[in-house]
Amino acid sequence: MNTEPTTPAVAGTHPGEPLPLELLDDSERMTREQLAELQLDRLRQTLRHAYENVEQYRQKFNDAGVRPDDCRSLDDLSRFPFTTKSDLRDTYPFGMFAVPMSEVRRIHASSGTTGRPTVVGYTENDLSMWADVIARSIRAAGGRPGHKVHISYGYGLFTGGLGAHYGAERAGCTVIPASGGMTARQVQIIQDFQPEIIMVTPSYMLTLLDEFERQGVDPRSTSLKVGIFGAEPWTEEMRHEIEERMDIHAVDIYGLSEVIGPGVAQECVETKDGLHVWEDHFYPEVVDPVTGEVLPDGEEGELVFTSLTKEALPIIRYRTRDLTRLLPGTARPVFRRIEKITGRSDDMIILRGVNVFPSQIEEIVLRTPGVAPHFQIQLSQRERMDHMTVRVEARPGSGSGSGSGSDQREAAAQAIAQGVKDGVGVTVEVKIVEPETLERSLGKLQRVKDLRQA
Repeated sequence: MNTEPTTPAVAGTHPGEPLPLELLDDSERMTREQLAELQLDRLRQTLRHAYENVEQYRQKFNDAGVRPDDCRSLDDLSRFPFTTKSDLRDTYPFGMFAVPMSEVRRIHASSGTTGRPTVVGYTENDLSMWADVIARSIRAAGGRPGHKVHISYGYGLFTGGLGAHYGAERAGCTVIPASGGMTARQVQIIQDFQPEIIMVTPSYMLTLLDEFERQGVDPRSTSLKVGIFGAEPWTEEMRHEIEERMDIHAVDIYGLSEVIGPGVAQECVETKDGLHVWEDHFYPEVVDPVTGEVLPDGEEGELVFTSLTKEALPIIRYRTRDLTRLLPGTARPVFRRIEKITGRSDDMIILRGVNVFPSQIEEIVLRTPGVAPHFQIQLSQRERMDHMTVRVEARPGSGSGSGSGSDQREAAAQAIAQGVKDGVGVTVEVKIVEPETLERSLGKLQRVKDLRQA
């Protein structure tokens, strides 16, 4: 990894080193017993706040036959009803807010591409807490005061850009607010401004890497030392791809707008073994996706979050649809970890009776020589049967047309198809397409295109 210092010497400056004790905040030094006591106190306050100020919660609690005072232990949370995305859409735009609009300092919203957007609000205290947890995340990733942070998350109603921005400033870093787009210019800015950290979606990081190479610049020669990647699932294979091509530490950040935005959980750079949940602010559960039953730590299921300190939009048992497991803490022992999230229960494709996740296809594509990590799954119908086509970009310079280049692409297509058949259990069609012909995303990458209804 790059090791040349570009900022004044600070204890633990180099990413990969454990965070010095003096940089840990008070919550990171608690025992599990102290944390549980704090969680229960904050949980009871949150349940009362939601019940007294949000009609939707009051109705749901009443229908379930529970009241805030029925929560006498953390285990009692399982008696309370779930919140789903439809609750926020049904009360669009501000029906889930628990404070008067005069106390709301910012509004964010989802894209609304699959229906009404979900709208979230923040009080001044919410914004301060959000900056705190992202600052904690940046420190866990290896960021230190004085580091420059290049932010390529989109700014605007999407929570990524502004969330990362204020968190990086809270961490004492210098922010480069690049946002998304203008990829060639971003490559130039990285070379000129020499940031140590980049915060971006993993799919757009791959686009930046392609642009570095297109311009004839070795990505491993840049000043970047850490990439903090979030907003979409990504696999260990993609981590290895980015770390090898860029010579950086690639770590995961997790969040979603309904809970706060980025900064709910963060992977620590010294272990890279899953994301520590900042449990003093966000209480996690893992439930059976079908029955809703709470599962013991260590069992895979759907991740559910309850906010513990939010004012404008308290969230009670929010079903994220993300699939993971809860594990003991390592680099931050007081906080439990979630495994790297590589799929969602609502992203699962059922193809001729077989469950298929895009992450399974990604793993196979990433280990196939001669192709880029850019692919798209297309679903169609042929003779009344579901059909899957995997379109994968060739790597630049891998050859095309007739001769050896064509043979290489045919071999790659066969290898991917066989890998899917052996590893997933379904037969798919694979097409190798020209470099940079699949649609690029400035934010979350659309991996699946369903043409069956059309």
